[in-house]
Amino acid sequence: MIYLVVLATLTSPEQIGTTPQSLLWLLPLVASIAIVYKATKLSTITTANFVKEVIVLFGSIIVFMLITALVLFVFAWLVTE
Repeated sequence: MIYLVVLATLTSPEQIGTTPQSLLWLLPLVASIAIVYKATKLSTITTANFVKEVIVLFGSIIVFMLITALVLFVFAWLVTE
């Protein structure tokens, strides 16, 4: 029965709006991407090294996304003004 309930919840997509708060859904996505990528790319995995590498990759992805958003915002502002 629980299997059917879980399966039923996956039949409709999650409704995510277009508000700035909806961008918070990116944080778990970026974290999972960083974890999986580093788990596949590190030759030897130790806890301290793995956590450090994941945090660095997570931060660099977020910073790159913020810079990209800022550039696009400035470009849109220049075009509309």
